[in-house]
Amino acid sequence: MIANKIQPVLILVALIWAVEIVNLFLGNRLVSFGILPRSLTGLIGIPLAPLLHSGIWHTVSNTVPLLILGSLTLVGGKRMFWETTVNVTLLSGALVWVFGREAYHVGASGLVFGYFAVIVARAVIETSITTIALAIVTVMAYGGILWGIVPLRSHVSFESHLFGLIAGVVIIWLDRKIRKSQSP
Repeated sequence: MIANKIQPVLILVALIWAVEIVNLFLGNRLVSFGILPRSLTGLIGIPLAPLLHSGIWHTVSNTVPLLILGSLTLVGGKRMFWETTVNVTLLSGALVWVFGREAYHVGASGLVFGYFAVIVARAVIETSITTIALAIVTVMAYGGILWGIVPLRSHVSFESHLFGLIAGVVIIWLDRKIRKSQSP
């Protein structure tokens, strides 16, 4: 059954929606636990930001790409999916904390951009038929998200998008470098 195969992605999305429902009942007060750059209290937002959203429509807009790109990332295995999720969250969040505008940064779009980058970077580095096919499908379906790294709207964290993309590439590059150094 397909639900069993994509269970990790479904768990992540269910967690995001559970947090959104609680946030809704609290009048969106959980947003204050997002990333607030260069502030001590904003550090808590680094691991929490992908779970927090500024409203229902923000959550909806991240749900479908999370399901699709998360599932494509899962092709590399559950371990790779969770490592990618944690590493993109922490690296992109840390970069937003250091370089982002002074505003609360919340949402899973940094993770979406990280998944996108991981899928494409794997194809460039590994060059297997599977990774190239996945990258082609990803770019065809979601290549337009790259406009998200351009600061077009003040209420959208282009920083999360940009640093999610960078984090995805860095993670694959480092993974390749580590694996290369470990092989005889």
